[in-house]
Amino acid sequence: MIKKIVIAIVCFAAIGANAQDGTVSPYSYFGIGDLRATATIENQMMGGIGIYGDSIHVNLQNPAAYGKLRLTVYSAGISYKQLSLNSATAEESNQIVNLDYLSLGFNVGKGLGLGFGIKPYTSVGYNIISESTTLNEDNTESNVINQYSGVGDLSKAYLSLGYEITKDLSFGVTANFNFGTINNLRTQVIQDIQFGAVDDRTSRINGLDFNYALNYNPRVKGKYTLYTSARVNTQANLTSRNTQEIGSFSTATGDNIEIVDVNLEARGLKNTTLKIPTTTTLGLGYGENKKWFLGAEYSFQALSSFKNDFIPVANLSYEDASSIAVGGYFVPDYTSFSSYFKRVTYRAGIRMDNTGMIVNNTEINNLGITFGVGLPLSSAAGGFSNVNLGFEIGKRGTTDMLLIEENYFKINLGLSLNDKWFQKRKIN
Repeated sequence: MIKKIVIAIVCFAAIGANAQDGTVSPYSYFGIGDLRATATIENQMMGGIGIYGDSIHVNLQNPAAYGKLRLTVYSAGISYKQLSLNSATAEESNQIVNLDYLSLGFNVGKGLGLGFGIKPYTSVGYNIISESTTLNEDNTESNVINQYSGVGDLSKAYLSLGYEITKDLSFGVTANFNFGTINNLRTQVIQDIQFGAVDDRTSRINGLDFNYALNYNPRVKGKYTLYTSARVNTQANLTSRNTQEIGSFSTATGDNIEIVDVNLEARGLKNTTLKIPTTTTLGLGYGENKKWFLGAEYSFQALSSFKNDFIPVANLSYEDASSIAVGGYFVPDYTSFSSYFKRVTYRAGIRMDNTGMIVNNTEINNLGITFGVGLPLSSAAGGFSNVNLGFEIGKRGTTDMLLIEENYFKINLGLSLNDKWFQKRKIN
């Protein structure tokens, strides 16, 4: 039975890797795309908090947690998202399957843990049509249709190091290499005009950022633990190598008529810098090890300083972003031999995000409710590998001011497999 579960997950992951769209959100038009979840499925189901770490799971948000690893952990996550896009006059539904992360973490001895892998950062996948009218020379009106579409994504290849300085204090750092390509296309068609206009812009982006974490987890009253965490994800100075083509196309056939390369170097836009501001996260939690945990985190980012000179957007501005998340888990009895479900980990959480985007003078906020289970792959007590199944229900945006409200339902599936590396043989 367990082998069948693992095979099914691997097949599902392969489908996700080949069929993923990343996003279909119209809000991916702004900035550098739609921010993807950066946590493992286990942490996502606790509202996305990263304060908690243990010896058998990878924590992608908190590199200090690698100092707690005692086993080698292979981890992967995939997701299915059903999205309903609502305006004041229309509704549309879409589905997305994504491979969310691949990671490996292991202990190299004496409280030192190492991890590496790849995970998504942002995704672009929008198709927006805007209709208006223009006044002709003879005072008649013609319809004007502007179509905006975009595809692409940014990913992070990361290397993490965590060290347990003392039993209660640990420190960690993650180096992220960001890379990817984003394409933004705009076409314009005017009624009764034979040719349309096209503006095609491509950005090839890469650069580094670092995530530092400090955890202090002292024991309280013997069996309880107080969890405190401070994390700083430094400003990412990304380099964008840009190209732009403009020209015309036939409205009858869609074929390009004349396309020319724009001299971006003369305008100072050949290579631009995208500065993603520093994000600071503070966390506090309390719990009984292998029994229950409850924690909360607050994150803030000076996003008001962000701009993209190559892709200006008239109706967009930024303010400082923030996020509040609360979540936890409960295990009835992880040592139970008689009941499998007593060894299941039950997780739940909630998060509220002020994204920092102001579109049409309206704040774009997000609310998500998460819950799920961690299912041991071993049929007996003492096994560490597990499948993590989670769900998220949420809403982002609003239908006010001609905007789009997104209602989504997400299913997450994660696999965490444990092994032993770097163990000295006691008997040859």
